[in-house]
Amino acid sequence: MTKFNNYPNIFRPLQVGNMTIKNRITFTPLVSCHADAEGRVTTELVDFLGGQARTGASVITIGATAIDADKGEDFLGALSITRDKDIMGLSRLAEEVHRYGCKLSVELNHAGRAVLPNLLVGDALAPSNIPLPGKSRYVKELDQREIDDIIKKFADCAHRCMVAGFDMVMVHGAHGNLIGQFLSPMTNKRTDWYGGSLENRMRFPLEVIKAIREKCGNKLAIDFRISADECAPGGMKIDEVIEFLKVAQKDLDMVHISRGLIVDLKYAKYTLPTYLSEHCVNAENAAKVKAALDIPVCVVGGITTLEEAEEIIEKGQADVIGMVRALLVDGETVTKGYRGESDKIRPCMRCYNCLKDIFPGWPVHCSLNPVVGRETRYRTIQKADKKKNVMIVGGGVAGMMAAETAIKRGHDVTIYDKANRLGGLLHEASVLSFKDDLKRYLDWQVKNIENCGAKIVLNTEVTPELVEQINPDAIVISTGSTPIVPPIDGIHGKNVISVFDADEGNVEIGEEVVICGGGLSGCESALALAQKGKKVTVVDMLPVENLCSETFLVSKIALFDLLHEHKVKFIGNVKVEKINENGVELIDRNWNRSILAADTVVIALGMKSTVETVNQLSSLIPETYVVGDCSTVKDIHNAVHSAFNVAVEI
Repeated sequence: MTKFNNYPNIFRPLQVGNMTIKNRITFTPLVSCHADAEGRVTTELVDFLGGQARTGASVITIGATAIDADKGEDFLGALSITRDKDIMGLSRLAEEVHRYGCKLSVELNHAGRAVLPNLLVGDALAPSNIPLPGKSRYVKELDQREIDDIIKKFADCAHRCMVAGFDMVMVHGAHGNLIGQFLSPMTNKRTDWYGGSLENRMRFPLEVIKAIREKCGNKLAIDFRISADECAPGGMKIDEVIEFLKVAQKDLDMVHISRGLIVDLKYAKYTLPTYLSEHCVNAENAAKVKAALDIPVCVVGGITTLEEAEEIIEKGQADVIGMVRALLVDGETVTKGYRGESDKIRPCMRCYNCLKDIFPGWPVHCSLNPVVGRETRYRTIQKADKKKNVMIVGGGVAGMMAAETAIKRGHDVTIYDKANRLGGLLHEASVLSFKDDLKRYLDWQVKNIENCGAKIVLNTEVTPELVEQINPDAIVISTGSTPIVPPIDGIHGKNVISVFDADEGNVEIGEEVVICGGGLSGCESALALAQKGKKVTVVDMLPVENLCSETFLVSKIALFDLLHEHKVKFIGNVKVEKINENGVELIDRNWNRSILAADTVVIALGMKSTVETVNQLSSLIPETYVVGDCSTVKDIHNAVHSAFNVAVEI
């Protein structure tokens, strides 16, 4: 047989219980928030899961699905499996996923003390009365009757899923949810036979697993998700996890290794590795678990490429790889890898805007793949009724997405950019050492656009005269944004540089640095400089706690943890009045002035739309669109989606 891809391990089938999965890549639990307010199956949910099955993954697992609608919910927009009348809708999901040779699973969960307050009826329940800050104000310690009731609900919900045609259930014992609360000495302070020793603390999880097995037999595979390390003082560690799993495996078919406590924001960054984290963060612990067990082991956590997945399996660290972001960002990730087309897989930049959407209960979206979450409408990009000559002004993020989409619509597309390369400000935004994921996306997207069929004209500024000469049918203006340079006395001094110059490292920077602007670019620059040993202070008009408020909260926490670790100082509620060779003069909200010494002052005061270009070009022809930063300055997500939303209708 001719070798057509570089993954001899990923595409080997595997026996999991009584089912065979076609390859080693699974779509790990995600609440897509496509169910309706009552948790019922919708067409949008069916189409979303169908889209994930078409990626080529072997198993799709629906995330965080409560077995108790009154006491156990931790997500808005989650699926209901607590009623017999849910079975009919659930069967639609199984039918859709099975169409693509994919298996369907669901993460069975009870949030315990982490229940969403606005979905809670009565008191929160947990093994011990230890409230979770920001969630439960009062927690009732479970009595035996309540424990028995919860065990029965786990089994009943699993059985409903089996009747509906699901192939597997995942028992959620990770991330600080109820089962994890029983296992962990940090949250289980009971003195009865459910608390104290590991033997007692594992009793409730073992009873849940046994009840599901007795109710469903071997017709339903059982997976178990666990944090191999809760990464919190007093929490579960790998040695106890292994001892528990050695006992539990007799009633399990697979184990899913994660880490951290997503229910507690201090430790959520370990569960959700951000762009600041290493890749493959759980592989070593998975290897320890695999060495001790006789059943397959799945691992998740910062695995974003098929190359990483292949290496983990090749090393024997795990049998199965769990991915989410890599399968969202490209709807054919696994299929392209199978065909030997890995270079065509769109990379994930690990921004976590996909999770940023679902936490408030909005349907999932991907910053780089605007089809995700909207499969019902955009599963196929339809050809336009009339072929048009489309001029795209600006080859940054928005311009490239507009070109890619217009080409799929069947149009003739030309991208014009006054720079000598495509990519716009992504080049400056991706130079820092911890922005490798963004740099990988930039390189891929530029190559993708160069090969998509669009004509590219660089080193050319689009003027009204050029538009008149070309006479396009439609213009998409995507000229982006430029840095804000306010009229501050001394802002053009020799010791003042832009955040772009600071990041690129092409100018000399002194030992004491003041960064004016505490947005994401300012804070990332501060971290990079502090990592080089500079003494950095960030100043901003906003209160310090409000800085980077548009960033996904877990990413923000991870960033600020690193900033504090590297001793970056913050001063909020101040305005920069003046800059001189000695530093920065500040004024606070009480009109008090102070001087902050600095050898170098970095300006990171945000960006403004290129309104001059927009004003010049926007009224030349009837079909003109303005997208990305030159419409509204936001982020990559906005640039990509605004460009797609326009181009898909041209």
